[in-house]
Amino acid sequence: MDLEYGPEYNDFRKEVISFVKENENIQLEGPLRSKSRIAWQQKLIDNGYFARSIPKEYGGYGGDMDIIKLRIIAEEFAKSPIPKPMGGQGIQMLVPTLLELGTEEQKQAYVRPTLRGEIVWCQGYSEPNSGSDLASLQTKGELDGDEWIINGQKTWTSTAHLSQMCFILVRTEPDAPKHQGISYLLMPMDTPGIDRRPIKQMTGDSDFNELFLTDVRIPATNIIGKRGEGWKVANATLGHERGSLADPNATMNRFNSLVDLMKDETIDGERVIDKPVFRDRLLKIQGRIIAQQSNALRIVSSQINKNQDTSMAKFITKLQGTELRHDLEGLAIDAMGEIGTLYEDSPHLRDNGAWQMSYMYFLGLIIGGGTSQIQKNIISERGLGMPKEPKVQGV
Repeated sequence: MDLEYGPEYNDFRKEVISFVKENENIQLEGPLRSKSRIAWQQKLIDNGYFARSIPKEYGGYGGDMDIIKLRIIAEEFAKSPIPKPMGGQGIQMLVPTLLELGTEEQKQAYVRPTLRGEIVWCQGYSEPNSGSDLASLQTKGELDGDEWIINGQKTWTSTAHLSQMCFILVRTEPDAPKHQGISYLLMPMDTPGIDRRPIKQMTGDSDFNELFLTDVRIPATNIIGKRGEGWKVANATLGHERGSLADPNATMNRFNSLVDLMKDETIDGERVIDKPVFRDRLLKIQGRIIAQQSNALRIVSSQINKNQDTSMAKFITKLQGTELRHDLEGLAIDAMGEIGTLYEDSPHLRDNGAWQMSYMYFLGLIIGGGTSQIQKNIISERGLGMPKEPKVQGV
């Protein structure tokens, strides 16, 4: 059986390999939104290696949705140390939401600079008493003339300390049923009345923040969809978020680093990768990654074949992907032995402690974007048609 993609795709792979080799030693300097990072992001877009199917009028490459070419790009980038495209909540979550549900003015204003990395976004969803039950949120949005006035609190707001914009859920119809009284707004983070407070994680970093909002005024036009119908928009964004938290191509790239680590580490003078127990765990993880990549291609192909039902494929993405990544990082910790328990300033750290940090970080992502328990409920109830989890009465 001939499993080759064919001459056209073989030629395309050669083009990608050539680009990767020419640019794999590029070093990007500076923080997010630095000139070198924005220039690199634009180069990837111009060559069709990022934002490939997003229309040119919104800052994308303007190519067709060719899933085989997308797979080739992902494969060759994963094999190389070439700098990967910038991601984040704006690029991976808001941009597809805007393309699906935003107005023409909103697409023109936000998609291009977000793709280029010029605007960094955060997500204002969770509140102290509204996490898994997100629709119970209480942050208020009141219309005053041509402005929304926002009051309330958000928590676990990723990258809020770095962001210029926030897509935020607020309750604009207090008397409506909880799923029907929410609106989806776009809030500039330099607006007066926003207080950002970092939350220190067990990694020692502060990627998450609390937001305290006091009489924050934003234009009335900064709404996606209709007033009171933000739950529909939020669900579209959540679908993109759950996919972005479990990118199988990023996981394959990390897997390649794990292979290198296991070749370098030794136990009793023998390479870890040559130990049957460790090799078995490594191959099981590789198989799960390949399955995740195939699942992702199935989801992408549904954009072409509209009759293909990929609901179950979408349901499992976040659950399987985040748990897989955590298991991968855990194998690295085990492969390093006692060195794997070190952290922070030890001179014996491998990769400056990146494996330890990622192990703890991806434990958090098993919770973020809907916990694994919530994902299993969604799969059982919506995917498999099983009875809903009973609710405790009178408590």
